[in-house]
Amino acid sequence: MENTGFETLKSEIHRSLIAQLDLEKLSRVDSGQARQAVSNMVNEIIINKKVPLSFSEQEKIRVELLDDVFGLGPLEPLLADETISDILVNGKDNVFIERAGILSKVNVTFRDNRHLLQIIDRIVSRVGRRIDESSPMVDARLPDGSRVNAIIPPLALDGPSVSIRRFGTAPLDAQKLVQYKTVSPGMLEMLSAAVKARISVLISGGTGAGKTTFLNLLSQYIPRHERIVTIEDAAELRLQVENLVRLETRPPNIEGQGAIRQRQLLINSLRMRPDRIIIGEMRGEEAFDMLQAMNTGHEGSMTTIHANSPRDALSRFESMVAMTNMNLPEKSVRQQLASAVGIVVQVSRMSDGSRKVMSVSEITGMEENMISMQEIFVFRRKGIGANGKVVGVFEPTRIRPRFLDKLRVAGLFLSPSIFEETVEVK
Repeated sequence: MENTGFETLKSEIHRSLIAQLDLEKLSRVDSGQARQAVSNMVNEIIINKKVPLSFSEQEKIRVELLDDVFGLGPLEPLLADETISDILVNGKDNVFIERAGILSKVNVTFRDNRHLLQIIDRIVSRVGRRIDESSPMVDARLPDGSRVNAIIPPLALDGPSVSIRRFGTAPLDAQKLVQYKTVSPGMLEMLSAAVKARISVLISGGTGAGKTTFLNLLSQYIPRHERIVTIEDAAELRLQVENLVRLETRPPNIEGQGAIRQRQLLINSLRMRPDRIIIGEMRGEEAFDMLQAMNTGHEGSMTTIHANSPRDALSRFESMVAMTNMNLPEKSVRQQLASAVGIVVQVSRMSDGSRKVMSVSEITGMEENMISMQEIFVFRRKGIGANGKVVGVFEPTRIRPRFLDKLRVAGLFLSPSIFEETVEVK
C-alpha cells in the first residue's frame, strides 16, 4: 500500500478508535490489560474496514496506534533505540537523531502540529508542568531521566519544536569512559581521589560536551556515608549514592506566581544537614550562595557551568555572583572563589562526536588581583585520522598538584607515575 494511502487509513482507524475508547475506564485497569483491550479494538476496526492489508501492515498500524494512546507516538521507536543519544523534532515533518555523534534525518512524522502538541503535553504533564500560549516553552524530563526542552508557537515560527537529550539506562561505568578515550586513567585516578578528599570540583564545557555525564561519573566516588542534596532545573542527575535528596525548581503558575528558583532551593538545602551540595548547572544568582556553602563546611560540592575554558569558567562564576547585587569588591569575590573551588575540569565535544576531558586544572590561590591556576593534565589534539576520528594525546604537564598533601591527610596516595604517563588517542 502506498505511504499516503497507508497514513490515511491509519488516521481513519485512529479516529474510530478514539470514538470508541472509554479513557476513564481504561485508567482504572492494569496497563497490560488496557493495552491488550485497545489492541483487540484496533484489530476489530481493521477487520470492519475490509481493507486488504498484509500482516506486517496490520501489525505496524496496531503498534503505532498503541504508541499514540499509551506512549509518545512516533517518538517511541526512537526512544527504544539505545544507540540514539539525541532526538530533535523541528516541526511535524522534520525529525533528526544523533547516533555515534552524527546527526541524521529519520523518516518519522506526526499527523499534524496538533498531534505533536499532544505528545509534548503528555511529556510535560507527567512532571507537573504545562505548556500553552501563555507559557510557550518548558523544560521537562522523561521517566528515564532524559532531558526535554519544548517550545511552541508563537515563539516557534515553524511549528512545535522538541529537543530530547538522552541518558543511558545503565549505571555509568568509569572504565568505559577510559576505554572510549574520554578520559585518561591518570586523570580519573586523580579526580576520584580529589572527590573522596572533599576537594570541590567545577566542571566546565559547552552544550553537549558531556558535563552532566562527567558529574554523574565523579559522584560515584563520594563516600557512601555522606548526605548529598542535588538541585536542578530539570532533574537529570543519576547519582550512585544512598543518602540522597533530590530537589527540582518549579516554574510559575498560570498567574505568574509560585516560581521556586535554584537559589531558594540552595538556601533551603543548607538547613537539611548536607555534607555536599551538587547543582546540576549554575545559571545565575545561586552562584553566590554556592560560593558561601563551599567555604563554610560543604567542601567537596560540585557543579557544572557553560564555558569554553577553565579561565572563562571562573569569569562566568564571578559574573553570576555579581547578579546578586551585593556590591562585593572584585578582589573579595576572587579570594572566596580561589578558596572554594579546588579543581576545574574542562570537557569538550570533538568534531567526530566524541567527548574528551580537555584539561584538569588546579586553582592554587591568588597572585595580586588574579586567581592563579595550573594545568595538571591536558589533551593535545593533533589532527584527524584516516577513519575520521580525532587523533591526539592525553598528557600530564608533570606539575604536581598542591592538594597532594590534603590527599595524604585523607589517607589517599597517588602513584607518581600518573603524572608522567601519556595516553595516545588514535
